[in-house]
Amino acid sequence: MRLLLRGGRLASESVRAEVVKRVGGPARARVIVLFALVLALNGADVSTIGAVAPQLESALRIGNAEIGLLSSVSLLIGALFTLLVGPLVDRVRRMPLLVAGIVLWSLASLASAFAGSFSDLLLTRLALGAVAATAGPAIASLTGDYFAPEERSRIWSYIFVGEAAGTAFGFIVSGLIASAIDWRAAFVVLALPGLLLARSLSRTVPEPRRGGQSHLRLGAVDLARAAAGAPSQVHRRVGEQEAQRSRATAAGRARVAAHRAGVPPNRRAVLREDPARLNLYRSIRYIFSIPSNVLMILGASLGYFYFAGLQTFALLFVKGQYHAGQATAELGLALLVLGGVIGTLIGGRLPDVLRNHGMASARVWFPGACYIVAVLLLIPGFLGKSLTPALWFDVGGALFIFAANPASQAARLDVVPSGLWGRAQSALTMVRSLAQAAAPLLFGGVSQLIAGIIPAQAPIGTHPKLPSPSTTTGLQVTFLVMLCALFAGGVLLLRARRTFVADVAAAEASEQAGAAAADHSTLPLPPS
Repeated sequence: MRLLLRGGRLASESVRAEVVKRVGGPARARVIVLFALVLALNGADVSTIGAVAPQLESALRIGNAEIGLLSSVSLLIGALFTLLVGPLVDRVRRMPLLVAGIVLWSLASLASAFAGSFSDLLLTRLALGAVAATAGPAIASLTGDYFAPEERSRIWSYIFVGEAAGTAFGFIVSGLIASAIDWRAAFVVLALPGLLLARSLSRTVPEPRRGGQSHLRLGAVDLARAAAGAPSQVHRRVGEQEAQRSRATAAGRARVAAHRAGVPPNRRAVLREDPARLNLYRSIRYIFSIPSNVLMILGASLGYFYFAGLQTFALLFVKGQYHAGQATAELGLALLVLGGVIGTLIGGRLPDVLRNHGMASARVWFPGACYIVAVLLLIPGFLGKSLTPALWFDVGGALFIFAANPASQAARLDVVPSGLWGRAQSALTMVRSLAQAAAPLLFGGVSQLIAGIIPAQAPIGTHPKLPSPSTTTGLQVTFLVMLCALFAGGVLLLRARRTFVADVAAAEASEQAGAAAADHSTLPLPPS
């Protein structure tokens, strides 16, 4: 036993050392891991509803439409609250805001375990959506200040691994707990890690200075030293120059490509004032005036729309389509998530490799191509009747869906001035959350409608605990029809490549104009 414990400890230390080495030092690893765990909470929460769906249907006597509503309400409320959170993220300290949101989220998740009826559970989901709106804008802004532009795609790939891991946790662990104990226990287990994470964030991750003055260099050990302390005016100017050089490095290839092609900065997307002085209406109006940003928001939202519907009903579909038990279905979903993790890591590196070889718009057309390839792989995956060959098509589809996320997230920061990162992420989160909120309702409602129109005959020996054949047929047709949304998202992202280079140059011009406006506003008035 001692040898086993010692071997496990050595293996854990080896994995930890490898992670620290790959991300560039202990300080960077701490930030990345903790931010990834925040996204893991969100992924686990959404997938838990799908994982405990069979138990909820029997315990609360509800159908697919009600299951979809439970997933949708939190996302819908989150979309509304994120408009309030975005301006706060750009103006106040972000770490206390994020920690408070996680604590409230954990308490709301814990309250879900004590819901006595469907309406009570629905109310707790409303509260979850309100507090979960903090995570997206806060992490996007903090990541932008902790990491330089040229490496953000790779950093986002590491952070998005947390979202995939959380999805796996929700599917597998929550599903097993619901089957072995009760669906209420799954929500209790989901709430406890959030409280521990909030404590760790508040103690170990300080608030970074804005404008790129707290970028974590390779090999950094002391995280507090990199972020703490108010710089002098001289150091402030030096920090601003470093931030501009860092951004210039990231945007340099885009500018070179723009000059060679004769493409000037998009003048309509140049912001000529201090972003801190923009109110909510003017900032949102500006964000939606950037052509490539609008296409990226819509394209990514359609991708999340499809994945949200798939995430909610995947377990029911696998059990019914392939006549699989709970353990087999969860193993299949675990492979899907593993494919997603691999895709996330690939998607964080390959677009930047392509960009370094002269493809300046790779961060936008690569995600679009991923969505289209995913559609082609998922069609035979959903049509298959046997688990083994169909599963590999589905794993490939999940790989390409997840591969699109890191590059598109980094690309959105490329075309928006840093002073608006929080509000820009809020705009994305609002549209994306609306799409995600609509997905479970539409997937559930359409599947029930199709199940009534196209009844299926139950095969001999169908297990009574498996979803009915008509329900499975409805989900199969719905998954295939809704692939149109994923394909449309890919097309929109491919179109964004036409304006992306000019918008990157415009963002750089906006940084310079905004800094000049801010300096001018702080100059002392001349004596009368």
